[in-house]
Amino acid sequence: MECTINWMPASGMGFVAETGSGHFLTMDGAPDGGGRNLAPRPMETVLAGTGGCTAYDVVLILKRGRHDVRGCQVKVQAERAATDPKVFTRISMHFVVSGRQLPAAAVERAIALSHERYCSASIMLAKTAEISTSFELVEA
Repeated sequence: MECTINWMPASGMGFVAETGSGHFLTMDGAPDGGGRNLAPRPMETVLAGTGGCTAYDVVLILKRGRHDVRGCQVKVQAERAATDPKVFTRISMHFVVSGRQLPAAAVERAIALSHERYCSASIMLAKTAEISTSFELVEA
């Protein structure tokens, strides 16, 4: 896996990352740090990537279990250390999973498997952050 990140000097503190799979992601800094607030902060992209990684796992695990999953939303909130390096110290993930007759135990198991075994991002972040999860089911 690889990425190439280029600073865009004319933007202040904007950066464009080109991923190894050929996609582009823009990032920017806060105005108080020289940015112009034109794109997500780099640490926001880390948090978004972690949410995407675990949501992917949960959906895949449920589908492989032949459950009729129809939607998965993850609301992620994080706290960071007050001083540099401002690592994540607490991360809360609330899953809203929709489908037909989804057993709560299956959803709970999928979330646990993601965080204990499959989601590289959340397992890595758990080295510095306390991660908590919760979920609700929506019949769809």
